[in-house]
Amino acid sequence: MTIRIVRLGTPRAENEGLRIGTVRRPPRGLPKAEFAKRDFYDVWYPVLAPTPELVTQALHAENDKDWRAFVKKFKAEMAESDASKTLDLLAALSHTANFSVGCYCEDEARCHRSVLRELLQARGAEVV
Repeated sequence: MTIRIVRLGTPRAENEGLRIGTVRRPPRGLPKAEFAKRDFYDVWYPVLAPTPELVTQALHAENDKDWRAFVKKFKAEMAESDASKTLDLLAALSHTANFSVGCYCEDEARCHRSVLRELLQARGAEVV
């Protein structure tokens, strides 16, 4: 059993399981009933998304120093109670179920989902 870290809106992998959208906002221009059908997500869970201020900071990160500053602040947000408990839960569930978490960003290396991958692995999650 595993967690996949995915780009929302991309085709699902075989046996991917439930797809969790860890984004601040739903996809624009689509009715809610279309989100899962179009491979965005089955469940929207913004608790694991950066705050709007951090989203802006990440989008404007022009170099590695800027990106590292975003990562540091995002990790601090993820250390807060609700987010931290959610990461613990997902790490534990990864040993008994297949599911995925994702974001819209094209490049995982410059996306908060790369940080989620790291945080989940640090908690012992089975991550693909």
